[in-house]
This record gives sequence, structure tokens and C-alpha cells, in this order.
Amino acid sequence: MDLFQSIIEEKLQQRKQQALYRSRRVVESAQDIRILIDGKSYLSFCSNDYLGLANHPALKKRQQLAIDKYGVGSGASHLISGHSQAHHALEDELAEYMQVERVLLYSTGYMANMGIVNALLERHDAVFEDRLNHASLIDAGLLTTAKLSRYHHCDVNMLQRQLECSEARLKLVLTDAVFSMDGNLAPISELIETCEQNKAWIMVDDAHGFGVLGEHGRGSLEYSGLKTEQVPIYMATLGKAMGVAGAFVAGSEALIESLIQYSRPYVYTTAMPATLAETLRESLLLLTREAWRREKLRELIQYFKQSAKQLGLPLLESDTAIQPLLVGDSQTALNLAEQLQHKGILISAIRPPTVPENTARLRITFSANHELKDIDLLLESLEKLFDDPALSTIQ
Repeated sequence: MDLFQSIIEEKLQQRKQQALYRSRRVVESAQDIRILIDGKSYLSFCSNDYLGLANHPALKKRQQLAIDKYGVGSGASHLISGHSQAHHALEDELAEYMQVERVLLYSTGYMANMGIVNALLERHDAVFEDRLNHASLIDAGLLTTAKLSRYHHCDVNMLQRQLECSEARLKLVLTDAVFSMDGNLAPISELIETCEQNKAWIMVDDAHGFGVLGEHGRGSLEYSGLKTEQVPIYMATLGKAMGVAGAFVAGSEALIESLIQYSRPYVYTTAMPATLAETLRESLLLLTREAWRREKLRELIQYFKQSAKQLGLPLLESDTAIQPLLVGDSQTALNLAEQLQHKGILISAIRPPTVPENTARLRITFSANHELKDIDLLLESLEKLFDDPALSTIQ
């Protein structure tokens, strides 16, 4: 026990020395563009609540009503007695919204990715992944018995070579649609074409695109002018643009039935509370009716991008609500985030291993609840910090 304790303490100390140690903030208020921490109000640019629904009055009212009907816990897994009328209705409504045959709910996006990949692939199969995929996709590939190959970020030519060399029975390509730390979009059209040429399937994780991108909010596929049937496995989360929690996979009848039978994280997990499913039904209504949220968000993003470039800020190329400022050094990123917090602004310093070595950054995210005055305050604060001569090496 003493040896175990010394090993874990040494590893923790190493993280601190490398400026990679993580600490949790304890939020004392509802999620919104202003949140309360230690009794102080902060302007937040580090939430994935892109459409500003996490504290919406209609969602809160729907959940309160649902509690009277369903209570607070589902009590069992979906296959025992935890699959409620609310869950079933949400799946049907999401399927209609996404224009697919069927949808299956998961409690989290991480569980969905793990469950999908491991249910479909066996040891004679192969999985191919973008190197900058989300950790849940990477872990799904690592834990499957199939052979894992990773291609350089958005490098379709490298993927083509890997697929051509593979003799696997089934080939599955996994990609984020919007990369969560860079904000850029995967070349989905090219990936689909490459998969078709090599008789491979593609699975798209649209956690940061669903609800936000596309005229109707149907995500990266709609944004790219693609049809849902071109992507046989589509996954998206429900805790970002939808403002609640959970995830879903969309696809064919056969795909969904296969996951119900073989997806261990689905089969052996207590279902999300029916109250959340009912709340998400209200969120989906707002998603379809209030297009102004997406339009306003796009305007805020463009305003920030144009202004940031005029100021010479080290902004990575992104057209989404994720706008990263590349810093490089982890300690510098931490210092910048701390100085912004002193000014009443919350932005996360993202460091390895979440991002590659020497690419630490400030990850700025926007919500439809932000106003132009909020963006101006952020830009003013960033300009002063990045004008500091001590930061000249990162510009």
C-alpha cells in the first residue's frame, strides 16, 4: 500500500511540475453566460451550452412537470424496466428530426462511442481514426479487439493508403465532425467518398455540430450538404446545443437493433432519468422553432473572428463556436487563464494530453446568450494580455 501511495503521489507531482495539473471549479449557479464561483460572478466563455438552453425556463418547467409523473430515477436499465414512454418518444422525435429510420439513446456520449464500436467490430475487423479524435473515440478504438490505425489530422490521402492496405473483413472509419479542441470541421464529403471506394463504413461523432450547424440545426451533415444515409453511423450528444445531457446514435433499423442486443454500455447501464428525456423533448422543440439562436451565434462568431484577426491574436482557423487561441506553452496558457479570471472572465486553458505537446491554448466557446458587449469586453482583455512583451514568443 505504501508503494502504491508513493507511485501515485509521484505521478501527481510530475503533473504539477509540468503545468498539467487539473483542478475543478465549484459552480454555485445555473449554467449561463454568467456563473457564480466562490460567491463571485464571472463572464463565462468555457461552456458548450451553444444555444443557451441549459437554464431555459421552458426546459425547467418541462422537467418539473416530468418529475411529478416519472419521479427522479429510472430504476433500471433500458432492457429491464427503465425504458419509459418519455425515452421512446424522444427517440422517435429525434429520428424524425434527423430523417433516419431509428435512433437509440445513451446516457453519455463517451458511453455511446465505446458501445457502438465494440458492439460492431471483432478481431478480424479494422478501425481507422483521425489522430485528433475525441478521447472517447480513441478509447473505443483502443479497447476493441479490431486492429486500430490512426491517420494524420484530416489527411484523407493517408487514410486512403491505410484502407487500401487493409485486408480486414469490416473496415470502420471514426471521425469527429467538429474537432472539440480546434473547432475545425472534418472533410466529411472526402471521407465518405474514400470509404465508398474502399468498401468501408464511416461513423461521425457530431457532438459539437448537432443543433448548431445547418439551416435546421441537423448538424455537420446538413451543413456540408450531405444526406443522412451517406453516413451509416451518426452519433451526437445532448448536453451541448440541447442543453441537457445524454447522447444518441442514428442509423438504420438493423444498426439500432444490433446495438440494443450487443452494446454493453447500453445493455448494462441504468437508463437516464425519464425526466431528462422529457426535458430533451422540449429542447428539441426549441431547436426546431427558434432558428434565431443559431443565426445569432453565427453572427457572434464572425464578429469575434474578424476583430481577433484585426488585433493580431493567434487564432486557429475555425468557423464554429469553438475558437481556440494558440499559446504553445502550458504554463503560459495557465497564466493567461488566471489573469483573465482576475478580470472576471472564465476561459479554459487546454493542455496536453488533451492536445498535442506544445499546442496549449485558450479554448473560447460562445453561446447564443452572449451579447456583442460581452465579446468586446473579452477582446479588450485579450488585447491587453497579448500585448505583454513577455508573450511575444507565442505570437
